Amino acid sequence: MSNFDIFIGEVTGTALLILLGGGVVAAVVLKRSKAHNAGWVAISFGWGFAVMVGAYLSAPISGALLNPAVTIGLAIKGGVAWGDVPLYIGSQMLGAMIGAFLVWAAYLGQFKAHLTDPEILAAQPATEGLVDQKAAPQAGPVLGVFSTGPEVRNVVQNMLTEIIATFVLVIAILTQGLNNSGDGLGTLGVLITSFVVVGIGLSLGGPTGYAINPARDLGPRIVHALLPLPNKGGSDWSYAWIPVVAPLIGAALAGGYYNLALA
Repeated sequence: MSNFDIFIGEVTGTALLILLGGGVVAAVVLKRSKAHNAGWVAISFGWGFAVMVGAYLSAPISGALLNPAVTIGLAIKGGVAWGDVPLYIGSQMLGAMIGAFLVWAAYLGQFKAHLTDPEILAAQPATEGLVDQKAAPQAGPVLGVFSTGPEVRNVVQNMLTEIIATFVLVIAILTQGLNNSGDGLGTLGVLITSFVVVGIGLSLGGPTGYAINPARDLGPRIVHALLPLPNKGGSDWSYAWIPVVAPLIGAALAGGYYNLALA
């Protein structure tokens, strides 16, 4: 794979992943969407299909890693050269930001209706003047479209959940999802990985929203912070490091376990 192949494949594939994944969340949570209140099952399957579309497009070009955690896991296994890791991760971050911007563009009318709805705004916790800001983190009414957040805010629990979920994703990819060269997803591996993502969402997504992908969380969170959305609230930067650090730890553990026990 050339550097250009890695760049184009990862940017395009990750952008599609975030467009469809963030899109299903927007469809479910935003008022005036036909899928409003469709629920967690719809979100879990939507993310699985999003992985499938992005990965099938990019697999022949860049290997369809689409995730810095997967990239680290593959590098530890030996399927990806460490020298290529920064290009992979940078391309994934750019793609995630493009995808998040496209979600905003596709749902522009719904964002406007949601963020000017008195009922939605009245339901947000007031944080101004509180001495203990941790008691009411400043997460806006649409932040969940762009990034994840915990239902119970506990650093140890939230870290552990993301580590476990990412370990499951990466170990499944390393043992079931790779192509014959071992440097990316194979044709059947894309389908397997997509269903693994659905399974993780249904089984382990409840506590934190299952980021399991640093680019998927950080890139769109940056876009949320930059977009001109009225009444959008804060981007919850106090939590933002967990869905970046924890998936990388989970991926490193999966890569190390694979080399020690399964290779």
